Amino acid sequence: MNKNLLWKLGIVLGILVFFLFGIFGIPKSFSGSGLLTSMTDHIHLGLDLRGGTHLILQVKVNDAVNVDAQNAIEVLKEQMRSHKIDYADIVQPDPQNTPDHIVLKGVQASSRTDLLGIVSDHLPEYDVTGGADNSWNLSMKPSLLTDLKNKAVTQAIETIRNRIDALGVSEPEIEEHGLGQYQILVQLPDVDDPARVKDIMQSTAMLEIKQSLGGPYPSEQAALQEKGGVIPSDAILLPGHNAPGTQSEGPAFYLVSRVSAVSGKDLRDAQPSRDQNGQPSVSFTLTGDGGQRFYQFTSNHIGDSLAVVLDGKVQEVANIKDAIRDRGEISGGSMNEQQSKDLSMILRSGALPAGIKYLEERTVGP
Repeated sequence: MNKNLLWKLGIVLGILVFFLFGIFGIPKSFSGSGLLTSMTDHIHLGLDLRGGTHLILQVKVNDAVNVDAQNAIEVLKEQMRSHKIDYADIVQPDPQNTPDHIVLKGVQASSRTDLLGIVSDHLPEYDVTGGADNSWNLSMKPSLLTDLKNKAVTQAIETIRNRIDALGVSEPEIEEHGLGQYQILVQLPDVDDPARVKDIMQSTAMLEIKQSLGGPYPSEQAALQEKGGVIPSDAILLPGHNAPGTQSEGPAFYLVSRVSAVSGKDLRDAQPSRDQNGQPSVSFTLTGDGGQRFYQFTSNHIGDSLAVVLDGKVQEVANIKDAIRDRGEISGGSMNEQQSKDLSMILRSGALPAGIKYLEERTVGP
């Protein structure tokens, strides 16, 4: 009887030791300090035990809707030209609150059938209705509008998680928060630099390469004056800066093409590097499809200038001397080593689909 109990006790102890090693790993030594080190290396305490940062973010989902609407406007313009349909203007009456609402003005009744065909074939996600004075109203279908906003939140969570993981934050909690509020809960245990983490999470990091059509201008007024007071419909004016070391170093404005040759979604990789002057920069590589389009663009614009745009600001402008296929560089006189590493990591993680704002921030003690 006693032997049976000893065998059972031995088996139980053996199983217990096996699972303890599975949880804590095999310690380097069986001394008190060795066992303690093994435990601390394999057990990750959460926010309640380690302390850290508690954040609630809200995704500005209308930003994502606005991007879709801008693309729809460009499709409309292109199709109207190809079908030789005259129109007065295409506008978003309230891009802040109803960015999916597009108004097409000055279309004659004789073009009604062609217009409806364009929307049906190229913009099936939009409903179109007639308005006053030869105008037409386009609005995204409600179910698709809801899906687009929800997808923006899901993509934002994935992007933020990629960035947090790249920073090495252990056991973060990143999940949707609230019901229909487009909010995200982020809990970061034992974060030693919360300000930097917040900046990295919030950075949209939308990279675009566009054709540079003019600049640098010292002010928006100077650009408008050169263009006769009207910016061409296929161009936009963006802020930037003059090249470091130039006579007029400082803020500037550039006129660039509205449509990008390639954008952040075409990135395959981004790494910190140094430019020809030995200053910190970011080198990036494009995907096969993006590289092919970039090669076609640079082949057709040799002698012209291209602008590297990050988050709506021109970082640099360069002359196209030869066709470029799949590699580029982002540099700037004020970029330091850490900013180069952070920007590379943010670009690799992908751009946020929309801006975010902080609704709540709390530092939690252990």
